Amino acid sequence: MSESVGFIGLGIMGHGMAHNLLRAGFELSVWNRTASRMDELVASGASAADSPAGLASQCDIVIVCVSDTPDVQTVVLGENGVIHGARSGALLIDASTISPRATREIAEQLAQRGLHMLDAPISGGSEGAAKGTLSIMVGGESAQVQRAMPVLRAMGENITHVGGAGAGQMVKLVNQILVVGNALAMCEAFVFAQAGGLDLEKTLAAVSGGAAGSWMLSMRGPQILERDWSPGFTIDLQQKDVRLALAAADELGVPVPVTSMAFHYYRALQAQGLGSEGNHALIKAMERLAGIEVRAGQ
Repeated sequence: MSESVGFIGLGIMGHGMAHNLLRAGFELSVWNRTASRMDELVASGASAADSPAGLASQCDIVIVCVSDTPDVQTVVLGENGVIHGARSGALLIDASTISPRATREIAEQLAQRGLHMLDAPISGGSEGAAKGTLSIMVGGESAQVQRAMPVLRAMGENITHVGGAGAGQMVKLVNQILVVGNALAMCEAFVFAQAGGLDLEKTLAAVSGGAAGSWMLSMRGPQILERDWSPGFTIDLQQKDVRLALAAADELGVPVPVTSMAFHYYRALQAQGLGSEGNHALIKAMERLAGIEVRAGQ
């Protein structure tokens, strides 16, 4: 018999993940700060909880997918948080991307109450969340990872246990350093190609299958050429992850110059009110430096 599952945070990623848990047959309870976001899932068979604590009191496994470290701390440890309703032996899976240090602190507080925690941040954009093809990097005890596998497999394909508490968050920051590095290279290359008078669609086709290919190029490159800024992952969320990576790098004493450059480009775009656009809108910062607009068919 499968364990009952609760899901907290029905945003751009959590919405698709929760739907996939329902499709996999899990008994699902949901809670979201904006209650209307629960309606579609309730119509599909989920039950709505009145608080994170109320949700936790009904569930064996609780998944959290919210925006930032303070949000996780609030829904897990705050007033009416998960910790106040969870049954002894329950498992919290945090799919958010937050501070590795804070993750370890939360895990310690939960352990004092007889509760388990995995940090299991995700990658793959809203498309991966909807299709159940996310990459999930998991930190925590091996026994709890095995316990969580049926749930994780309902939401993702590439699931890797990377170490103890906080290790999942550290690997996610590695992931985000690579994501923004690839994004910077893609945007710089498109501005260069536009300036050179190339057919951008043919150029994209020519380079995507070779050594220059990447998920970012294949998924977001066509959107750039169509000037489609709909988010698989927003600038605001990407910037938050870059900030976490810079903070962790500072603690480690490691230089991350490319990541720092991405941080400042994203900050400039946020200042222009573009934080809700897709993270591939990074190219707008480079376009303004060059005085060139990248567009297919030009």
